[in-house]
Parts: sequence; C-alpha cells; structure tokens
Amino acid sequence: MSDTNLVYTYAVLRRTPEAAAATAHLRGVAGEPIHLVDPAVSGPQLAFAVGHVPPADYADAPLQAHLADVDWLEATVRTHHAVVAALVASGAAVLPLRLATVYRDEDRARQALDTRRGYFLSLLDRLTGHVELGVKIYAAPDITPPEADPDPVQDPVTGLGVGRAYQVIRRRRQRRNEEAWRTVAHAAARLTDTAGALAVDRVAHTPERGSLAGTAPGTNVANDAYLVPADRVVAFRAGILAAAQGVPGLRVEITGPWAPYSFALQPEPHEEPAA
Repeated sequence: MSDTNLVYTYAVLRRTPEAAAATAHLRGVAGEPIHLVDPAVSGPQLAFAVGHVPPADYADAPLQAHLADVDWLEATVRTHHAVVAALVASGAAVLPLRLATVYRDEDRARQALDTRRGYFLSLLDRLTGHVELGVKIYAAPDITPPEADPDPVQDPVTGLGVGRAYQVIRRRRQRRNEEAWRTVAHAAARLTDTAGALAVDRVAHTPERGSLAGTAPGTNVANDAYLVPADRVVAFRAGILAAAQGVPGLRVEITGPWAPYSFALQPEPHEEPAA
C-alpha cells in the first residue's frame, strides 16, 4: 500500500489470536486487506482493525461528495458492517466505529489508541458478552398521530346538511382514531418498560418517518436499541413478543443481534484531519 493512503478504522478490539486470524481473510470498503494496528506506547492489549484507503475517495472533500451518493453509501455501510460482524463472530469483544472514521496515517491511529486507552478498555469491559437488539413499535396504518389525522371519507349521515354532516363525521372519526392512538401509545410505553427490565441499557432513537421508514406499514411509534446479555437474547425476544400480543393496532419488529453500535461511544469521523 502507498504511504499516501489514509487509514480507515473499523473497530477497537482486544488483540487476541482469534481476532488477528479473523482479519487475515477480510477485505474492507475499498477492497483493501484488513489488519490490526497496536498502540504506539501502551502495549498490544488494544488494537484498531484498519484498512488503507485512497485519499481520492476518503479525504474530506471527496468523502462528503460520496456521502450524498445513496448507492455508494449503501455499499460502504454494508462492507463496514460486514468487517465488524466478522470480528464479532471471531469471539472478539468489539467497539464498532462510525462509518468513515479516518486517520491520516497509522502513527495517528496508534496515538489515538494510546490517548483513549482507558476509555476504550472501560467500554470493552462493559460491552463484553453483550449484543444490541433493535425494537421498533408500529401503529397500524389506519391509526395515525392525532395531528396527522387525514380528512375522513364522508360516511352517510341523515338529517343534516352536507357541511354539518361532514363536521360530525370528521369529529367522530377523529375521536375513534385518537382512542386507538392512545391505546397503542400506552401499550408501547408498557412494552418499552418491559424491554428495559430485560436489558441492561437502552438508547432511544428518533422514530422513523417519511423515506427513512422504508416500506414498513404503519407509523413508527418507538425505535429503540437495547443492550442485552448474549445469553438472554431468546428470553428478551420472547418477553417483548408476549407483551405485544393481543394489543389491537400494534406491531413489533425485533432486529439483531448486532454489534453494540448504539452503545459504543466513538471518536468523531476525521478526528484527525485526513488531508
């Protein structure tokens, strides 16, 4: 690799023979081989999983342009996640880093490991043996937030003028929708309490709206990540699904287990200027 290439960091992990072996077969976002970089001073207990990437794509200006390219972004996210997932599968305790956390060279990466050694080790201690599970709660498509309630279809009402009939129908449908929404909202709150009791930590992400919601039917009421002991994943899923069962208008989606992205506090991308 050329000395002019930048250092793309995928994760912080404890250096183990298993982790080193796992990196030997991995390729990164630029098709580059992955390897481990140790701290400059504090010894080999920690390592970054890194690859060398070209400045033409990963220096500040071209990277910002790429991030506006949905196809490029999707492919990069997928590959980044695949590297992290392979490290997790090796049995390593892993702190996944944000997409495009790039250092100018390996010396800068080594310095970052030394500077933040205690911080990284404390996070690894906390997250070892845990995984992330996502829980999304949806209201059925015909139940909308009250402020978003659409104009109703005019049902027949006898004995009233057209304008007044419309208002009566509208209020009636709004009341039904508001009652259904309250039922779902209360059930979602109870379900969140249940999930919190089964997990050791929770991060509440913003519910997805518009294009971010994809093709999932209904309104996303809650979009949370939970840190769950790896040996409690089955019990967590069963508890959540049981709590949601039989609630009209409510649907739950559980994703994972993942590497604990939401719980690994990370350096900002380009913490060290890449160019």
